[in-house]
Amino acid sequence: MHSTRHLLIATVVAVSSFAFATTSSAQQTTKHTMKTTTVHVKGDPKLKAEAKVSEADAIATAEKEVPDGKIESAEIEREGGKLVYSFDVKAPHKSGVEEVQVDAATGSVVKKEHESAKAEKAEMKKEAKAMKNESKKPK
Repeated sequence: MHSTRHLLIATVVAVSSFAFATTSSAQQTTKHTMKTTTVHVKGDPKLKAEAKVSEADAIATAEKEVPDGKIESAEIEREGGKLVYSFDVKAPHKSGVEEVQVDAATGSVVKKEHESAKAEKAEMKKEAKAMKNESKKPK
């Protein structure tokens, strides 16, 4: 009787440990697979049609470059003669953003640099002015 009780207790402990380990493992898997960011990539539809790399793949590449970051803006543009996806990624505990550019033809990272909040604001102002000038051009 005494050994049956020990066997029963050992079985309960083993089953409980297995259940806990399985649940813990499932929770860790869920945390890693739940990172799905909804990002709208801005830009000319003609440029988007030229891209060989999908928006989703480019977003995944940018997220890998700044693992705990959050994509604040995304666009497709021509820069330095290359068609690139450009992402501003906000890294936690850091001012400014990480600018990550992904080649739209190959999917490789072309550029990654930190932009201070001041530099980011100046760039946004410059882009707004360029867009305003572009809209004034006759079509």
